[in-house]
Amino acid sequence: MSADSSRQRYTLSGLSFAVIRPVMGLIDIPLRALQRVGGQTGMAAFFILPNMAVFTIFVLVPFVINFVYSMTGGIEIFLNQRDFVGAYQYKEIFSCADYLEPATCKQDGFWTAAQNTAMFVVLQVALLIAVSLITAVILNREIIGRSFWRAVFFFPVLLSPVVVGLIWRWILQRDGLLNAILFELFGADQFNWLVDRTAAFAATIGVSIWAHMGFYTLILLAGLQAIPKDLYEAAEMDGTPRSRVFWRITMPLLMPNLLVVLVLALIRAVQVFDEVFVLTGGGPGTSTMYIVQYIYEMGFASELRNPGLAAAASILMGAVLIVLTLLQMAAARRNEKKGAN
Repeated sequence: MSADSSRQRYTLSGLSFAVIRPVMGLIDIPLRALQRVGGQTGMAAFFILPNMAVFTIFVLVPFVINFVYSMTGGIEIFLNQRDFVGAYQYKEIFSCADYLEPATCKQDGFWTAAQNTAMFVVLQVALLIAVSLITAVILNREIIGRSFWRAVFFFPVLLSPVVVGLIWRWILQRDGLLNAILFELFGADQFNWLVDRTAAFAATIGVSIWAHMGFYTLILLAGLQAIPKDLYEAAEMDGTPRSRVFWRITMPLLMPNLLVVLVLALIRAVQVFDEVFVLTGGGPGTSTMYIVQYIYEMGFASELRNPGLAAAASILMGAVLIVLTLLQMAAARRNEKKGAN
């Protein structure tokens, strides 16, 4: 770098500092006054306050309002027009002869949606983690066009869930792309992928995995890249089989990332709505009716809407999510203690 360019660079830096310094001095006056009054604790509270205000307005207050709605009855939207019914909505939900048989429940729609959601969560999360882990392991290796393939797998994450649902609805419909390909290659007859109950349920799982696996692959890939290469080199020098290296080195060191993926995947799976609503609309019948769609229809879309019942269902869903998260965190802490010992 020449002396003239260095001198010009330092001159510009000096001018920028000269402009910024008075502004920072003005900001510093109230901050110093606050520090004198409140000390270090007051300064911490000052910087935390904006985040707490946002959390209160957009999370805590809506939660309280939703809980109040769950204690009211009627079809009216405004609270001043609704009657207080106490825990009636919760009693309605839990009025069942057999919880595994939705038809025996007073609110059979809720238990059908809960049963579908439970099946979806178990299958989707297990397959999602498996596919994301395999993809991350492959993309972590030295392969041709590695950066390109990483971008390809992450691209669906950038799409809107509505766009994802529309794309796959166009592919899976009776006159869609998939049936056209099967006919050209094998002469297969057209199949109603979104009308058959089993196929539609499987399609919601597959589409959800395709749409979100890139995000979880990225988390696992970051964990794989953080593992010291010396461990793999030492294992290779000892002649350790690759399968043993994977289970004894890769998986234990990847556990913190896997826990993050598990928690985020569970929360997203329980809350699945957008792409499934666009893809199948909850059908055929109620085979792909999941809990969030049930809450939406019961609260807003159904002719027999019941906002109180929808609010109670959402409170129960939130409680389940909290319990699952706490159980996973407890299991993670137990594993950490075992590893430390």
